[in-house]
Amino acid sequence: MLHSVGHGNLGDNDSLHSSWLMDTSLFRSINRFADRTVWAHGFFKAYAGYGIVLFAGLLIVSYLDGRRHGDLRAVAATVWTGAATLIALGIGQVIGGAVDRARPYTALSGVHVLVDRTSDFSFPSDHATAAGAVAAGLLIANRRWGIVATVLAILMAFTRVYVGAHYPGDVVAGLALGALVALAGQLVVIPQLTRFVDWLSRTTLKPLVTSGRPPQP
Repeated sequence: MLHSVGHGNLGDNDSLHSSWLMDTSLFRSINRFADRTVWAHGFFKAYAGYGIVLFAGLLIVSYLDGRRHGDLRAVAATVWTGAATLIALGIGQVIGGAVDRARPYTALSGVHVLVDRTSDFSFPSDHATAAGAVAAGLLIANRRWGIVATVLAILMAFTRVYVGAHYPGDVVAGLALGALVALAGQLVVIPQLTRFVDWLSRTTLKPLVTSGRPPQP
């Protein structure tokens, strides 16, 4: 039995190693593409560093949009999206500490890096985690802004690989983690939060959640 378990563990390690090799190969391809597109470095460098601010802006816009239209569920779902982003980032820190995957520019040689190097873990990507949570959450809260956030999230994921900060697997895992946490609240958190927001709309705090128009059914 011990012999069988040993083979099972070996197979798991081989599978993980193969996945890492594929991830590294894809990273190399994208990094070489970055070498050939010097004209785009300014945009990708700026977006990799400051693009996350756009997601915070989308949360504010979605909240104000829901408030202006008296859409209490949209207000609640947007608030949850912000909370889900923080929760997903916290979970990501735990996962990252356990996996402890080094950044590609630390583990590999000859990597073209467009951003400042850091010593923290690579898997999962914090930027992609936040972007995935906002995109998924806003698709529930406000489809229009959710579509915008989804496009920006995909671009953020690609950008973080393009600038040499993450492997493709890091950003895919980040997007999935953020989206999973945001979507998990659709059935549990959002209904409860919507009832709370509805209660607020009947108190002196009404201006926080609605501009005064009747709530939509």
